[in-house]
Amino acid sequence: MNIDFPPPSKGTYNNAGSSRRLADYCEHEDLERMEQGIYTEGFFNLTEDNIYKSQVIKDIDSNIGQLLKTDAKFYAIHVSPSEKELKAMGNTEQEQAEAMKQYIREVVIPEYAKNFNKGLSAEDIKFYGKIHFSRDRSNNELNMHCHLIVSRKDQSNKKKLSPLNNHKNTTKGTVKGGFDRKNLFRQTEQGFDKLFGYQRELTESFEYYNTMKNGTITEQLNMQERQIKQETARIQPTPQNTLHDERKKKQAVSPPTKEKKTKRGIRR
Repeated sequence: MNIDFPPPSKGTYNNAGSSRRLADYCEHEDLERMEQGIYTEGFFNLTEDNIYKSQVIKDIDSNIGQLLKTDAKFYAIHVSPSEKELKAMGNTEQEQAEAMKQYIREVVIPEYAKNFNKGLSAEDIKFYGKIHFSRDRSNNELNMHCHLIVSRKDQSNKKKLSPLNNHKNTTKGTVKGGFDRKNLFRQTEQGFDKLFGYQRELTESFEYYNTMKNGTITEQLNMQERQIKQETARIQPTPQNTLHDERKKKQAVSPPTKEKKTKRGIRR
């Protein structure tokens, strides 16, 4: 599972002004799919589906109390399962889309709220999601992913929430709480596995990826040892299977039983 926070820019992800440009982008594949008679998904939040884009823009753009003109008004988040994870989420695009919304509502947003360490819950987060079914420059068979537009302010329009700050659960200074993105990645990964009964291999985990990218040489070597042990354990035959294989070998090499003729017939 890949979760990332696109940095603010002067284009689609410019978050100092209106959310209209990002909301427009979120709908860019809908027209083509509708022309082809293919299933599409509208915007959704914690409790509702098929929300109009105009409501999304209005709610995000009006929830900006006490923010300066140059302050971020919202943040974008991408949630992108692997092909293997998508197969665990359902057999059809519609099943996978419903599973994605469940995952966002029951795992991603609750963990996002808790990670600010301000006693927040999922109900305190103002967000809208939009599912995409294709991805440019990808050769994968399955490419479904989700774009989230998350307000900088909580539902009460009082608390400022930034997932891009570098403070981690601070209790002193101007910024209280903070946000630990690594912890969010771990918790949402574990939540996915529990929700869908997914058996995650070590090489698929955030722990493995982060260690091999950012860990020390010793940490990387230890991780590779764990990987080798896991792969060896997976291919090593169990004692029962070994015994069964030995019996089959003996049967294959045993000479055929000779038949002996007697006065009463054939004796084996």
